[in-house]
Order: sequence, then structure tokens, then C-alpha cells
Amino acid sequence: MKSIHELIKENENTLSVLYGADESARARIIKAVEEFTALYGEKDYSLFTVSGRSEISGNHTDHNRGEVLAASVSLDIIAVAAPTDDGKIYVKSEGFSRNEVDLADLDPVSGEEGTSAALIRGVCDGFVKNGRSIGGFCAYMTSNVLGGSGLSSSAAFEDMIGNIENHLYNDGVIDYIEVSQISQYAENVHFGKPCGLMDQIACACGGFVHIDFADPKNPVCEKIELDLASHGYCLCVVNTGGSHADLTDDYASVPAEMKKIASFFGKEVLRELSKDDVISNVPALRAFAGDRAVLRAIHFFDENERVKEASACLAKDDIDGFFGVIKASGISSSMLLQNYFSPKAPEEQGISLACAVANSALTGGGVCRVHGGGFAGTIQAFVPVKDLESFKNTMENAFGKGAVTVLSVRPVGMAKIF
Repeated sequence: MKSIHELIKENENTLSVLYGADESARARIIKAVEEFTALYGEKDYSLFTVSGRSEISGNHTDHNRGEVLAASVSLDIIAVAAPTDDGKIYVKSEGFSRNEVDLADLDPVSGEEGTSAALIRGVCDGFVKNGRSIGGFCAYMTSNVLGGSGLSSSAAFEDMIGNIENHLYNDGVIDYIEVSQISQYAENVHFGKPCGLMDQIACACGGFVHIDFADPKNPVCEKIELDLASHGYCLCVVNTGGSHADLTDDYASVPAEMKKIASFFGKEVLRELSKDDVISNVPALRAFAGDRAVLRAIHFFDENERVKEASACLAKDDIDGFFGVIKASGISSSMLLQNYFSPKAPEEQGISLACAVANSALTGGGVCRVHGGGFAGTIQAFVPVKDLESFKNTMENAFGKGAVTVLSVRPVGMAKIF
């Protein structure tokens, strides 16, 4: 097999699309190959990537078959992988112990919930249920999609397992939507975390994408072109120091309460209703599901309209109109959806505090809002490039050095590099 340096040189065009001229990205690949070889010996390997994602608009809408605007971002998982013939998958992720999963047993394992092994087993189970081929492999992975960052580290990991199985055992013919659906199945059924499909699709698709989940088996995806830099803005996420640990109940309450409102009308999800249905039945719905559930339902309908509006603004290059929609989305998430902090820990309100500090720093334009599932973790900010350094200084003074990550939107989500 050719040396890693030769492979990098041969695939420079692809690497430039993914990472620009960043030499540290090439060094990261070289180190990953060295770690792979140290673990598994000399093998004919392949290199894979899956991006993180940023939800731009459509906060907590996907699980009720709503609409979402999201983007694949420059942070990613890379994996060096090679097939094995023993019917087992071995995955060593940097900083974690190695996982071993026997493909002879693909049923959910009691006590395995919440682990990487559950996601690996779940993805392979999903492949088989879809009539796809699976096989063993050994892999070394390294990620700069930080857990708890709202960039969807778990979705990127799931997509990566599917990405590897797709190319090693299915000739790469499975499209990103099917891989994403299998990833969602793994997270719901094996990992034990309720989630929609937005994270997995946005990590896999590439670029900005408007997703309509009205038919979850056939989501409609529309790529939208936008060059933030040409408008003088960049995308940042700010880590408030919170963690997604122990927040599963908070996340689960959102789809559960929305679906409870839908059940009042004999429906499964809110997408089958209209906002007028809810507004016209407020007294009965308050008694049936409680005030917060009603508020979250109203957020759902309004947020769907904002996704359409934001997508339209991007399509006609209306950056100010776009920012107006993003601001409205953040206000709705805070007041109606109520995912800016966990009611179990009201003394910890990092997201609310970060938005307050960010708004004071964004005097020259831009906007901020909660990022990802919420309750703790990160906020998202569109920051004028001319104000980036002062914004970083203000936010890192409040939340610590390294709290601000500057992202770019990359056109490729899930791929085999070579």
C-alpha cells in the first residue's frame, strides 16, 4: 500500500475542499494512520470523514416531523478503517477505551444503553433490517466534534459507522438519507435516547440544507448556497461550560409533550395539526397536558414558518432578514420551548447568560441563540468578522479560554476520502 504521505498528495484536491489549506488537518490524518497501524498492524486501510453539524433554525422540530435548516461544519470525525474476517467490529476512539462488537448478536443489549457499543450494534442492526450487507472492521477514530457542544458528536459517530459499512460492504451505494435513518434507529432503539433525524442528516449531507420531515421515511432535502464570509460574518459556537450529561429526561420531555398535545386530537405528531387547532382548544389542552406543553406546541408551528422564512432569505441573499429570523427563533426557544436551562437546576443558566453577554458584545451587528438541543452546552452566534476578536475576548473572559470555536460550513458531510 502507498505511504500516507503519497495518499495525501494524491488526494490534495479533496482535502482542500474539506479542510482548506490547514496543515494541522493533514497532520491529524497522519497521526490517525500511525495510531491505527500501532493498534492493528499493517493493513490496507481507507480514510473516512463525517462532519459535525450546526442547527441554524428549527429548534426541536424534527421529532414532530417539522422543518429544519442546518449545516455541515468544518469540525469532523475521521476514521482509518480496514475490513476484518472474524465477524467483529473493533473501534478505538481517541481518548476512550476500545469497543468490540460481535455481529452475531445484533439485538439490543440490556445495560449497553448510552454506550458507543450500543450505537455500533444498532447501526449494523439497522443495516440488516434494511436488507443491506454488513461485515467486521477495525477502526481508529479521532474527533474534534466535541461532546456536549451541540455539534452532534453522537450523530456523527453513528453516521461514521454507517459510512464505513456502506463503503466496505455495500460499494458506497447507500445514500446519506438512508444512512441517517439507520443512525437514528440506532440512537432511539439501542442507545436509548429519543431524537429526531435532523442531526444525522445534517452531519451526512454537506453545506446548508433545508429538511422537511413531513414524510419521515422520505425527508425532502434542499441544499442552499450561502457564503457567510462574503457578507462579512462568521459562525461561532460558545461553550458555556454546561454538559449534556443527565439531561436525557429534559430532552425527552420536549417530543413527549408535543406528542401529547397531538394525541389530544387523535394524531401522532404536531405536523398533522395546525396552530389554529391548538389556539382554539387552549382551555382543554391546558387541563390535558399542562401549560408548558401548549407553549411548546405553539413554538413548533411558529418555528416551522421561521425555517421557511430563513431558507427563503438565504436563497435571495437577504442576510439581514435571515438574522431577524434567527433572533426570533432564539426568543421562541427561550420563552415557549423553554430549553435554555434545565428546571432541575435553575441555578445553572449558562445558555441564558451566554446569550446576554453575547448580545452586549454584538453591538456592530450579528445575532445569537441557543445551539442544538439546549438545556446546557452551547450557544450559536453569527459575528461580524471585524468584531470577531473583541467578541472572542468578551465571551472567553466570561466562559474561559477556548470557549469560542469559529466554524466554517463545508460542502461535504459524510464521505470516503481514499
